[in-house]
Amino acid sequence: MKASSILILLVATCLRLPLATAAADLPAKSGATELKRAVIANYAALASAGFQDSLETAKKLQGAVNELLAKPCEETMAAARQAWLSAHQTYSFTETFRFYNGPIDQVEALVNSWPIDASYIDSVADAPDAGIVNDVASHPKISRAVVISLNAKDGKQNISTGYHAIEFLLWGQPPEGRGAGNRSWQDYADGAKNVERRREYLRLVTDLVVEHLETVADAWANGDSKNFRGKFLAKDPKAALADILMGMGALSGPELSGERLTTAYETKERGEQEDCFSNSTCDDLINNAAGIENVFLGHYTALSGEKIAGPGVFDLLKQVDPAFAVKLSEQVTTAVAAVRDIPPPFDQAILGTNEAPNRVAMKKAITALQAQSSMVAQAAKVLSIRLKL
Repeated sequence: MKASSILILLVATCLRLPLATAAADLPAKSGATELKRAVIANYAALASAGFQDSLETAKKLQGAVNELLAKPCEETMAAARQAWLSAHQTYSFTETFRFYNGPIDQVEALVNSWPIDASYIDSVADAPDAGIVNDVASHPKISRAVVISLNAKDGKQNISTGYHAIEFLLWGQPPEGRGAGNRSWQDYADGAKNVERRREYLRLVTDLVVEHLETVADAWANGDSKNFRGKFLAKDPKAALADILMGMGALSGPELSGERLTTAYETKERGEQEDCFSNSTCDDLINNAAGIENVFLGHYTALSGEKIAGPGVFDLLKQVDPAFAVKLSEQVTTAVAAVRDIPPPFDQAILGTNEAPNRVAMKKAITALQAQSSMVAQAAKVLSIRLKL
């Protein structure tokens, strides 16, 4: 997400969430409590599998970056870029587990903040001496502490670490027109200006993503009653379900339909897309929407091929209000399809008149995600759950 936090008022408005509800408790049905706990347990399993996959692909990115730094060439640069795409797209499935002060929320600003002022990190076309990499006087040594301390220090676009810092260091500044950046591998070869500092910077920020995702994966790991997962499973079921719905609704509404789509749709600015250096935003948007669907239905296929399947929010709603459960299920399907229909690349999809097919598709996705977000808020009412803001 962008470096700034989503304002509570914005969440409340976009999700149409009540600060309190007077709805009655769920109907007294045999097994209702057991089903709630089963949904919560399966959600924890989905989170664990998703973050374990994110960690594994981040480690593969780490290995590819180390190969690039050890032997800079076209092949190792291409491999590092492909590893970044795989890692970030895998991470995108997990963003529905955000927005309720869970483990990822503790480190997300250091993992996936955007947009980035590229010149804050390294040189760009019109500022060859810009950035932390080239500022030897202010930062004589590139270190873990320095990189972390400078993240968003002087503004929300002054991002120094995370996936998108790595993205810039691998792709470089995009061209004046459209398309992805094309940084030369020679920026990491002997003789390049401040090459040792650039190498160390890329190595450090990649290591930090792995480090932070390790903490999140450990927090969701099974078998530890004292980690976040253990405490999450021990919570009052309504409180845990409120977290689940909050993650789904906030990602669908303010984040996806708002910051990631509406802002770019209205401004037509390439810099307002999440992956502006690699121009791979459409793939991440699809995985974001699919991640919401995974939680709703209660399933996820891990990279290992293991299938996690159990009761999801749909099953809980079906027990209380079958008609609404089907209606929301149809909306979830519609939202995923609408996001898939946005024609890549994203920097082209935002251009043209409002009647252009690409912009019509984007507007349909925005509308579908907004409707889904509102229905998630309605689901909370159906389940007599108070969503805490």
